[in-house]
Amino acid sequence: MTKKICHIHFAYPLFYITLVLFVLSSFTTSTTAHSWVKETATYPDHHASNNKCIDKEKHALLHFKSYIRQDPEGLLSTWKDEEEAATNYCCNWSGVTCDNQTGHVTSLDLRFGFLEGKISPLLLNLSYLNHLDLSGNSFSGTIPIFFGSMTQLVYLDLSSSFFSGTIPKFIGSMTWLRYLYLGPNDFSGVIPSELGNLTNLQGLSLDSLSCTIENIDWLSRLSQLEDLDMSGISLSKADNWVNVIQSLQRLSSLSLEGCDLSHVMHPYSSSSVNSSFSSSIVTLSLIDNNLNSSMYRWLFTLTSNKLVELYLSRNKLDGVPKYLGNLCSLTYLSLDYNSMPSKFPNFLKNLSGCTSFTLQVLDVSSSQFTGSLSNDIINFSSLEALYLYNNQLNGTISENVWQLPKLIELDVSSNFLKGDISEKIGKSNIVNVNLSNNSIKGVSLDAHMSNLSNVEHIDLSSCKLGPHFPKWIQTMKNLSRISLANTGILDIIPKDFWNMWPSRLTYLDTSFNNISRMVTDLSSNFDHRSSTIDLSSNNFHGRIQNVSSSLEMLDLSRNKFYGEIFFLCQIVDGSLTHLDLSHNSFTGQIPDCLWNFKELKILSLGHNNLSGRLPVSIKYLTSLEVLYIPNNSFSGELPSSLQNCTELTFLDLGANKFSGIVPVWIGEKLSRLYAWQGRVREFGKTLQLVKIINLSSNNLTGKIPDELTGLHKLIALDLSKNALHGKIPSKIGKMKALQILDLSRNNLSGRIPSSMSQITLLNYLDISYNNLTGRIPSGTQLQSFEPSRYTGNEGLCGLPLSKYCPGDKEKEAPPAISEIEDDEEDIDDLQRWFYIGGATGFSIGFWLLCMALLVNRHGRHAFFHFLDNFEDWVYVKVVLFIA
Repeated sequence: MTKKICHIHFAYPLFYITLVLFVLSSFTTSTTAHSWVKETATYPDHHASNNKCIDKEKHALLHFKSYIRQDPEGLLSTWKDEEEAATNYCCNWSGVTCDNQTGHVTSLDLRFGFLEGKISPLLLNLSYLNHLDLSGNSFSGTIPIFFGSMTQLVYLDLSSSFFSGTIPKFIGSMTWLRYLYLGPNDFSGVIPSELGNLTNLQGLSLDSLSCTIENIDWLSRLSQLEDLDMSGISLSKADNWVNVIQSLQRLSSLSLEGCDLSHVMHPYSSSSVNSSFSSSIVTLSLIDNNLNSSMYRWLFTLTSNKLVELYLSRNKLDGVPKYLGNLCSLTYLSLDYNSMPSKFPNFLKNLSGCTSFTLQVLDVSSSQFTGSLSNDIINFSSLEALYLYNNQLNGTISENVWQLPKLIELDVSSNFLKGDISEKIGKSNIVNVNLSNNSIKGVSLDAHMSNLSNVEHIDLSSCKLGPHFPKWIQTMKNLSRISLANTGILDIIPKDFWNMWPSRLTYLDTSFNNISRMVTDLSSNFDHRSSTIDLSSNNFHGRIQNVSSSLEMLDLSRNKFYGEIFFLCQIVDGSLTHLDLSHNSFTGQIPDCLWNFKELKILSLGHNNLSGRLPVSIKYLTSLEVLYIPNNSFSGELPSSLQNCTELTFLDLGANKFSGIVPVWIGEKLSRLYAWQGRVREFGKTLQLVKIINLSSNNLTGKIPDELTGLHKLIALDLSKNALHGKIPSKIGKMKALQILDLSRNNLSGRIPSSMSQITLLNYLDISYNNLTGRIPSGTQLQSFEPSRYTGNEGLCGLPLSKYCPGDKEKEAPPAISEIEDDEEDIDDLQRWFYIGGATGFSIGFWLLCMALLVNRHGRHAFFHFLDNFEDWVYVKVVLFIA
């Protein structure tokens, strides 16, 4: 769970616009499909016609339905013939639009129905169809060839439908098309130049395709084009592409994200530029192209005072030219994730033209800026959102920041800013403040932060607020998100803190402090929507009685809470994904009400005093990935209902009182189980799902099931300190990913399977204190472990143990001391003559080589050429070795 203040991520607004439209599209059958489609044609309401269907067209639609194998959304459930329904008006079917007068089908809108199957060729019988939207389905394979005959189509959307192969050339024959959307899909190969025949196109989307463009000249024939998205298409061979874009006089939206533009040798030809040209582009995105600042010379030709949004994120730009400061309509500028090791005040000066009066959103996060957040920021009077997080800013925050009249969101987290905030902060309209990971101190904040009555989100995590609890936080009556994590607070939290924001908070994080207070009620402050409560790693105590019913995350770990945990049954909203109550003093049983937790991914109850059997309702945790309950007193057999948790990747039941056999279903049903390398770790909010099975220190009996060896990707298996008997499974060698294996302190017998030597990644093994017999199998790993890993097995023999197996050669007696002394004298004489001979040979060889190089010019050049190559070879090998 991230500690960052939740804010609108302006870095990719095109993505969010598309996402919003997709959500809206699931509730409507309107013919508008993309944010940049302009409705130049009127499509009749499909409920307006009372005419009977054209039989030929109705049968074509039913034939289309017969080709569909899966219809999970029931989109075609209303498509019934006259024998199944009282009406055969296909114009009333979902997704179908007819002409009011003639009854002919004119539009088929089946977007995001998640249909799976093939496309019926009888679509050709819909001869009046001009609008076809099949996006968001699973029509895999190539585009059917009969599409080339549907020349009456004006609108065609095949995006997000898993089509593959190459884009067919016959699409170029559909010359009536005004809107064509082909991406994203699984197309590959070269974009056909025949698309240049579609001279009526106003919108073209080829985004996210694994395709290339050899020659982009065909694009210049699309004179009506207004919106173009070729993101993800490699343009590395498209010379003079800038000039081609300039020829599109009506183009208003251009997206070329991730198009390998840095590899284009000649992106722009000044000899062919139109001196009277003025770009019509309103939205321009060149994100993720590895562009450096040399691109600004041709970017100038694509910009004008019509430009409103400019996205240059994830490139290698090290500054901005002054002409960007003269774009008098620019409202959004993103330059995040670039390399700009320059001073932020200088950056602001380059934008100080008319852009400073229009700019609403500025995102320069993660761009290595230095310097201070200077007074020049006051010139940007229209600024609504400023993102400067993860830079190297230092000094104080200018008080002018708080005077910006329209500023709503400020994120300057993860810098080196210091706290000295003026009283003028109280006049700010700011709503979201993120000052985390700076050197902001609480002393200077107490007098001024209380005036921020408009603030809804505040993040001061990893600032230096302590040791006293910041009382001014309670004067911010509009807060809905509070993060005070790791702020050095060593204090008692005010008693009335828990009811200051009745039914308003959605996020509270006070983790990693030393805050104390009895806590019993965690419900009154929190909103009835999905909420997050993180009080971990403090000194809170008490018996929890009430919690919010709509929690998404609850982390009370590493405190001093006690009592039973029946409060979990109050969480009935079903949105809980993370529950961590570990390292407390909770007692009693896990309540049998887990059917409310179908979205739960992490259940961590380890290191408490819990007891009893695992509840039957654990079978409802079908999304559970981590079950961590060691060091309790749970008992009984492992419930078979646990096998319903098929998403488990981490299972730790160690140090309990479980009994019975190790169930077979662990290997059969939980095939996703993995484990981690290294020491045992606890779970934090940034949990990466590590993979393990730990059933150690219980009372398990029976044999190790052979089915356990089917977990081929398991990395750690700990069954130690139980009462297991029988043999180690002979197929254990199939678990080739194992790095940790602990079977110690059981009653295992028989030989160590020879297949164990095939586990080449094993770096921790302990099979001590069993009843194993026979020779330890030969294998690099098995002989490399300490003998103590095998002790307690009287019948084992062979390396690394000192006990020889029957038939092995007996160890020879050690030589006498006098013999050792004679051998040492012989070795000293040998070493002395070796050094004398080596020094003599080196001297003679060195001078012979020098004389030869002085006399022979060709030999000299060849020798030093060899040395250069040898040096390069050694350098590469050393670098690779270090890596």
